[in-house]
Order: sequence, then structure tokens, then C-alpha cells
Amino acid sequence: MTKISFADFKKLDIRIGTIKKAEKLEDTEKLVKLTVDLGTEERQIIAGIARYYEDLKVLEGKQIPILTNIKPQVFQGYESQGMIIAADEKGKPVMLSPETKLKPGSMVR
Repeated sequence: MTKISFADFKKLDIRIGTIKKAEKLEDTEKLVKLTVDLGTEERQIIAGIARYYEDLKVLEGKQIPILTNIKPQVFQGYESQGMIIAADEKGKPVMLSPETKLKPGSMVR
């Protein structure tokens, strides 16, 4: 993997978001639509995590890091306005979460 400078890292705007709603997109096997509170706004994030959660309600209220300044992308006709930051454990995404509750929109540095 290519090494980046600290200046390049500073270009990433990663903020803590609170998942308000999580719903599986119909006609897809793995896509979930997350409505995420970022403090000053709510964003729609599309993530390929459906097959890893039997009940998506467990995600609601969870705080997670979101890359907010990535260009929007469209998946199956739905615009994703950010990207979740998750760890990879043998191909399975593991959601990251702060150890204490933070104000939505808090910066990750």
C-alpha cells in the first residue's frame, strides 16, 4: 500500500455519526441504507453490510466514524453521501464505535 503524507491524511474529514435508521434495500442482497446524524445534518449512507446483521435495528443509536468528504456515489439507484469506517475481520466488516458517547459530528483526528 502506498504511504501518504500527513498533509494527505488531513484532507480526510472523518466525523462521528449516530445511526438514526438502518434499513435493507429491497431487491439487493447486501445493501443497507443508513440515515446518519452528523450534528449539523443527516446523511444517507449506503453500505454493503446487510448479510452480516440479522436484525438491522441493533445498528440504530450506534455511533460510528464516517468519511464525510468523499464524493457521493450511486449504488442500485441510491446515493451514498459518505462512507462508513469499519475494520475487516476475515472478510466481515466490524463496526467501530467510540468508547464514550460523543456529540454527533465530532471530528476524528
